[in-house]
Amino acid sequence: MDDLNKYCNISDEDIRAALNRMKTYIDVTEEDLRKIYELAVIHARERLAAKIPVIDVMTREVITVNKDDDFHKAAGLLSEHNISGMPVVDEDGIVIGIVSEADILSAAGMKKGRTLKDILRHIFGEPLPERTGGHKVRDIMTSPAITTAADEDIKEVARIFDEKRIKRLPVVDDENRLLGIVSRADLIRALSK
Repeated sequence: MDDLNKYCNISDEDIRAALNRMKTYIDVTEEDLRKIYELAVIHARERLAAKIPVIDVMTREVITVNKDDDFHKAAGLLSEHNISGMPVVDEDGIVIGIVSEADILSAAGMKKGRTLKDILRHIFGEPLPERTGGHKVRDIMTSPAITTAADEDIKEVARIFDEKRIKRLPVVDDENRLLGIVSRADLIRALSK
């Protein structure tokens, strides 16, 4: 009870005053009411501690690319910012897809499923196979993008990461406008606190 008073500063006088304001008879003692309140506070703390909304852990400044950009620009952005994927947005900031390192490599002729050995052979001079897609981001992006809402619990996001085998989710509003991005690293940081 001392812990409760430390945070809420509720005295017996406060409880009596609250009961008087009810202007009706309630068959509960002051001690019963105090116990109910104490249990409600404990329950609320547990409930709030159990849920961490995406908005509390997401990255707000997001590197994006436009669907009409050349895929080389996308590759440069991924490399420059040391990220493995990014949202593709239209002129209004609406998320229309995702472009990842795997998409870039596939567009460059490195088919999904290639081994590190295959990639190393190419680096050391073996020619690339014909390019498999177009030259624009829209030709190589994954669309539609899987997204999440800012108020979603990170436990649900972790489930999606595992189920879909992805590393990041754009965070969008009700109109699918980009608000941020949440990654596996963001979840790990949140869970380590």
